[in-house]
Amino acid sequence: MMDEILRILDKEQGAVNVAKISRMLGKSEEEVSAALRDMEEKNIIAGYKTIVNWDKTDRDVVTALIELKVTPQRGEGFDKVAKRIYKYPQVKALYLMSGAYDLSVMIEGKSMKDVALFVAQKLAPMDGIISTATHFVLKPYKMEGIILEDNEKDTRQVITL
Repeated sequence: MMDEILRILDKEQGAVNVAKISRMLGKSEEEVSAALRDMEEKNIIAGYKTIVNWDKTDRDVVTALIELKVTPQRGEGFDKVAKRIYKYPQVKALYLMSGAYDLSVMIEGKSMKDVALFVAQKLAPMDGIISTATHFVLKPYKMEGIILEDNEKDTRQVITL
């Protein structure tokens, strides 16, 4: 039942209530609630999130992806550096990567200068950081599986009888 609930939550972007899930699965609301609580306690479900298209609001937000080359710490690999980085409130996502760089950090700031200062003052001087490369997001098209702007107009003609 856990996999079925997770598929439903993922497909519906978490916007499904217990009653609807129980109807979809043919299970009682108590069973579904218990399963959800268990998955939340085990951090299988790590949270529920609303996807905001900040470009449609008055709030100025600058998003940047920062590539980090890192020296792994003895006995802890990349985890020690990652733990120091993800504690900053500006950090929205952090991933260990394969390829040309080691860590990918997604951050948000009020301006490009705000992001640049965060990189220069917080990330770059950190022990274990070899180099950084900052890429600013110019326009989001899709986030967390949600298409943010679909300007395709329905050009089909209405047929009436």
